[in-house]
Amino acid sequence: MEVEVHVYPFGAVVGSDDLALALTLCAVSPTIGGVLVRGEKGTAKSTTVRAHAALLPPVTVVDGCRFSCDPDAPDPSCPDGPHPPGAASHVRPVRLVELPVGAAEDRVTGALHLGKALADRTAEYEPGLLALAHRGVLYVDEVNLLHDHLVDLLLDAAAMGRSTVERDGVSVEHASRFVLVGTMNPEEGELRPQLLDRFGLAVDVTAPRDPHMRAEIVRRRMAFDADPAGFTARWADRDAEWSRRVASARELVPQVVLSDDALVSIAEVCAAFDVDGMRADLVTARTAIAHAAWHGRLEVTREDIAAAARLALPHRRRRNPFDAPTDSDDLLDELLGGDDPDPDPGPDDDPGGGGGESAPDDSASETSSGSGDRSSTSLASASDPFRARVFSVDRVGRGAAGRRSRAVTTIGRTVGSRRGDSGPVHLPATIRATAFADRGRQVRRKIIEGRETNLVLLCVDASGSMAARNRMVQVKTAVLSLLLDAYRRRDTVGLVTFRGTGATVALPPTNSVDVAAARLRELPAGGRTPLAEGLIEAAATLRRHSLRDPRRRALLVVVTDGRATAGPDAVQRSLDAADVIAAQGISSVVVDSETGRFRMGLAARLAERLGAEYVPVGEVDADALTGIVRERAA
Repeated sequence: MEVEVHVYPFGAVVGSDDLALALTLCAVSPTIGGVLVRGEKGTAKSTTVRAHAALLPPVTVVDGCRFSCDPDAPDPSCPDGPHPPGAASHVRPVRLVELPVGAAEDRVTGALHLGKALADRTAEYEPGLLALAHRGVLYVDEVNLLHDHLVDLLLDAAAMGRSTVERDGVSVEHASRFVLVGTMNPEEGELRPQLLDRFGLAVDVTAPRDPHMRAEIVRRRMAFDADPAGFTARWADRDAEWSRRVASARELVPQVVLSDDALVSIAEVCAAFDVDGMRADLVTARTAIAHAAWHGRLEVTREDIAAAARLALPHRRRRNPFDAPTDSDDLLDELLGGDDPDPDPGPDDDPGGGGGESAPDDSASETSSGSGDRSSTSLASASDPFRARVFSVDRVGRGAAGRRSRAVTTIGRTVGSRRGDSGPVHLPATIRATAFADRGRQVRRKIIEGRETNLVLLCVDASGSMAARNRMVQVKTAVLSLLLDAYRRRDTVGLVTFRGTGATVALPPTNSVDVAAARLRELPAGGRTPLAEGLIEAAATLRRHSLRDPRRRALLVVVTDGRATAGPDAVQRSLDAADVIAAQGISSVVVDSETGRFRMGLAARLAERLGAEYVPVGEVDADALTGIVRERAA
């Protein structure tokens, strides 16, 4: 059976889907703003991006220019310029510049050339990755793990086409126009909505389910592994034709007419999608023009608008955190009318990439009766989350930059200097140390204090006592609010639950708080209270995590009423488990879910043994706590 797929070099196989179209349109018009590729592991995201760059038409650059200036239109502010008319030039392939997740800001934007500053006492600018990527492709694998300030910096440069550096006595501005492509696995954490919006196009990819397609992918991959040169030569003519078509479409872009009617249609579609701001309108218009040019048309049509909207708008739809993505095809059909377009490179069998979640079964979310029976279970739904109090880890850490606990990290305020071979240079301290030292150059590094990201491990009591008096609704709302806070602070989260006779790791530590919220919604309540088992399982989870990620400190949040009822000496075993956790120096918070007029106060006793902060469940709400404080003050 002949399967229609497009094969890139390096063995990547891409079906007729939105990914190929999105990369193609950004190659035609880099002003679109790049592509975000979201998909499960093993879907050739990285391979496809690298292969796409290899197929781009070559570029002509001025000889000796570190900023890849075009000899026909050199950058007037190029630090290596000005370049005279007719300057010597050469043709080279397009660069694919990869940005490591752990890169420092100086490496991205460029900075003072330290060696020449100390040896020759000259202030010379050393280009960064943004300069290397000019007129090429800047690729960020696992972009969702990149620090927010670096993502902002990259997207600003991609949108403006320029990079400006003002630091350490260097004032440089240079052109930086590139196709920004980011890939990510949503299971490892989502991008924040404000950062997601900055990507021009977004595509969800999954492995094909058609057995013939899967077999063809394996067949061609094995053929490439057996004879890479022969396999590439087999498809060379088709790839060369693709490159020529991209070059022709680029020349056609300035001639494409976007009529007033088409522009109004784009505005109507963007308004109907309830997107924020005007970026969606601009990106959709640019994408529609590129789509028309790719098809050799000189005027934007309905098909161009539909194809552009499908790629540029769904990820910009306004939605609350933890809301499942909604299908946008029906809305596009209603707004534009007619059937979906059939854009090259092929029909779109699954525009959403199959990555959306199916609607939950209503019957599964109903609260069952008989919650008073401790052997029965109930499934309560959380209310809308609120703004939670900020809980943090004790002392000053040294973890990755984030927004929770105090730490010596890479983002924040400079509080001193140190000797070392890595980290940002403290230029004034380095100059002072070099000037007054007898042993030559003394490079000093900045000591920066800011905030770090943590592991927030939630240990949640799901026993029958929690199901009573509708406590589980209050508990789930509080935990969901804590998850929302972790989402905003870029924390890793985990979920341990205990009920009946044991404890379960409902969710191992992950960066995807969406998954944690889904597990919380599915959490039933009922049975006895094995508090000791829950604490023991939480401690074991923290130990495993510390081996994998020793720099990320943990915050244990225990949500319980403290009523241990499972097994002999349940209360004492729980206190003993708390002593073990306290001895390990783990920062903890106990959220007391006990309600009613008569309280036993067991959760407060547990907090004392843990050395934890004690918080009644009603005071997790930051706004409610403010009201309580004001009442007490009055």
